Amino acid sequence: MIAEILSVGTELLMGQIANTDAQYISRRLAELGIAIYRHTTVGDNPARVKEALGEALSRSDIVITTGGLGPTEDDLTKEMVAEYFGLEMELHRPSLDAIIARMTATGHPMTENNRKQAFFPVGATILPNAVGTAPGCVVEADGKAVAVLPGPPHELKDMFEKQLSPWLAKRSGAHIESKFLRVFGIGESRLETMLKDLFHTDNPTLALYCGPGEVQARITAQAKDSETALSMIAPLEDEIRRRLGEHVYGEGVDNSIEKTAFTLLKQRGETVTFAESCTGGLLAARLVGVPGASEVLMESHVTYADAAKARVLGVDEGTLKEHTAVSEPVARQMAEGARRISGADWAVSTTGYAGPDGGADGTPVGTVYIAVAGRGGTVVKECHFRGQREYVRTLAASWGFNLLRLEMEKN
Repeated sequence: MIAEILSVGTELLMGQIANTDAQYISRRLAELGIAIYRHTTVGDNPARVKEALGEALSRSDIVITTGGLGPTEDDLTKEMVAEYFGLEMELHRPSLDAIIARMTATGHPMTENNRKQAFFPVGATILPNAVGTAPGCVVEADGKAVAVLPGPPHELKDMFEKQLSPWLAKRSGAHIESKFLRVFGIGESRLETMLKDLFHTDNPTLALYCGPGEVQARITAQAKDSETALSMIAPLEDEIRRRLGEHVYGEGVDNSIEKTAFTLLKQRGETVTFAESCTGGLLAARLVGVPGASEVLMESHVTYADAAKARVLGVDEGTLKEHTAVSEPVARQMAEGARRISGADWAVSTTGYAGPDGGADGTPVGTVYIAVAGRGGTVVKECHFRGQREYVRTLAASWGFNLLRLEMEKN
């Protein structure tokens, strides 16, 4: 089965919002074993929507549209799908009742244009919207199908998982299983070289997805049932883990390096504190973004100025003068000081030049020292990142969590 995504919305075309819907759908289609070769984005123009729909259907078995299901006059995706297939629009009473009930429950008045959201092409399969007022639908004709989904990401994801995914799975004609391995500390080019011979298999297949500081390795197998597919994945997964060793920090699409560090801390019943300079609280913010962070996070200190490093963390003023704040000795003393004053089991510190300027002594932008202090001592890593200021800060925080993970696994 070949699919194509047609994103409808002038706000997408003008770059006012990012098209996260297409990214999400592409990832999910790959997991379902459905090929996708193109994304198309059009504004809220009926003629151009209809034209783009026809072009997409000429190349694919199913087109998944996003957006254009609201109550206003320029929300015309369903209408254009109906017009393309020569179908009339009809009222779907259960959808109207659901819209009325939702509007009543939220205290919003029901207006006449909201009724528009309950009209669909004749014969369409309705996809109820559990978190919004815009139901979707699937229209099938002449061996082709169009799945019409809402634009708001939380509505689209809920509808895809609960409604469209089962529909697609039945029609893809295969059972697909995928496993995502999270790899940190190896760039995409080097990783591809290390795994080069493993890409030349048809089933299972291996693909890489690059992110800031890390890569996801996706292994996908197609088989008659889940158990068989997973058994096909296992040998390839074992070989990848053998070659990459400690660089594989976890698995799962929604995993992250901070979630992995959190899980290790929780399993061990241990706590962590942060002493941040160049990352400016990013380590703490990312850990707090993990549900349950209060079980492991003791406290955090943003000691940006040299005076704060000395006053709060006890960093030696002589060391600051001799080595500057961006140095191995200062990173070490920051971590050890944070651990001492907090009583936490672990402390992570960061100090560096995120940009736009480097050090007065010629130290380049992107130079960052990361330290982790624990009962077994303190380790410091010198890093050299390339990129804009926010990218350097993001990488520094990720490497901080990774260094913490590695030290916990060693001890």
